[in-house]
Amino acid sequence: MNLSNLKPAKGSTKNRKRIGRGTGSGRGGTSTRGHKGAGSRSGTSTKVGFEGGQMPLQRRVPKVGFKNPNRVEYTGVNLDVLQALTEKYSLSSVDFDTLKEHGLVSRNDVVKILGRGELTAKLEVKAHAFTATAQKAIEAAGGTIVKL
Repeated sequence: MNLSNLKPAKGSTKNRKRIGRGTGSGRGGTSTRGHKGAGSRSGTSTKVGFEGGQMPLQRRVPKVGFKNPNRVEYTGVNLDVLQALTEKYSLSSVDFDTLKEHGLVSRNDVVKILGRGELTAKLEVKAHAFTATAQKAIEAAGGTIVKL
């Protein structure tokens, strides 16, 4: 081994073009920024969606309706899904942690039990909200409801 056959360890160097290192590099001079204008100067930035003075798409498109910023968006879980869960895992109660464990809801979801399907299992169901039909069906099957 001598100085003529030394080379850097594999993966220690990057194969990237070094800009602004002289005209001989092929990326010197304007350093890929073009000639003159705001884009060639340092410290320049344009806001998101800026289209060079043209009316931006976000402002051109008509706005319709109203979306309440204080709305509560529920993640719905139907009775037939609860019935399938109880049959598969022989559960006696269903709460948020159970639903999360089986991938039906996410960590920050607000759960509402919906009335689609039939429920024959006697269940204690804990959720943030219930529809009237779901509440009747759970109580008719001998189960109980707990609102979180």
